Formats: sequence, C-alpha cells, structure tokens
Amino acid sequence: MIYPPVDYNSFQPHPVVGIDEAGRGCLAGPVFAGAVILSFPEKFKDSKLLTAKKREFFSQQIKEKHKFAIGVANLEEIEKLNIQGASLLAMKRAVNQLKISTGHLLIDGSFCIKELTQFSQTPLVKGDRRAHPISAAGILAKTERDKMLTKLSKIYPEYGFDKHKGYATQIHKKAIKKYGPCPIHRKTFSGVKEYL
Repeated sequence: MIYPPVDYNSFQPHPVVGIDEAGRGCLAGPVFAGAVILSFPEKFKDSKLLTAKKREFFSQQIKEKHKFAIGVANLEEIEKLNIQGASLLAMKRAVNQLKISTGHLLIDGSFCIKELTQFSQTPLVKGDRRAHPISAAGILAKTERDKMLTKLSKIYPEYGFDKHKGYATQIHKKAIKKYGPCPIHRKTFSGVKEYL
C-alpha cells in the first residue's frame, strides 16, 4: 500500500504538532516520544533512514530552530499499560510539555491520544515518512533514547546496548539467553520472559 505525503500546514487549527515514538519494538529500556512544532517549513526524513551521525545533526538543528518536547514512559508503565498504552502516554507527556492549549496533533500510527480532547488529532500510518513534523519528532525521540541506552550500556556492558539500543538483534537475544534479563529488560516481552 502507498501512503502519500501530506501538506502538514493544511491541518487546522495551528500550530500543527508532529508526534512520534522510539523504542516501541525493543526488549529493553523505556519508550520515548517527541513532539515538534516547526517554526518554519523544513524537510526531514524518517529517522530510520538516517545514520546515527545524521540523526544527531538534525536533532541539534531541531532543538535550536523549532519548538520541541520529549516524553518518556518507563518500564513499570510499559508492563502495566502494555507497549501501545505506554507509547501513547509518552506522547501525551511530550505534548503537555509544549505548554500549548490548542492545535492539531499529527500522530505517527493509527491511534489518537484520547485524553488530549482539547486538540484536533489526525493519526497517520507511516507518518514519519509522510509529514515533516512527525519525521522531526521521530528523529528527536530516537536520538534521545539512543543516548540513554548508550549510558545504560556502561552499567550493563555484557548486553551491548550501545550497539543495538535494546532492539531484538541476534547479539542481544544471545546475551539475554547467556546472562538472563537485567533490570532494564521488559519482563513481559517475548524474548525476555522465557529467561526469567
């Protein structure tokens, strides 16, 4: 299926807020969400299509030139709410940190953030490739989460978090099998719970 790009400025009311998460498909660590209001038109790519170096560069550009916020949902919230609920919670926290009372939320995925009833909302499947504010939010979320996992790799070096950032790579799965889960693993996730 083809998902065409959208003109994000056509959504009302303004400001238009792009929202995306990072870490949803991981076996370890929290889930991060970015929320970005572009101060002027600027093109960004899906964070998954960028190298780590380019993501870091664009992340700095976004922070310097545009309005942004980061939200996080921790391991306990992921276990309690499931990853979908935790992702939406992180997104809600990011939007709340923007300190705005009106606007239109463009959300990567197929769900709205039901508690944010004061905003118009449009979920966009593959939104990180279709709307530049969502792409920017994804870059921020991914960059900030990667920094955290790199720091955590110094506490738990045997798992290689600095390389795979908690995703279910073969190296990561072998480490879990060998050493068992550590405190930042998601204990209800397949690939982790079997080794508790």
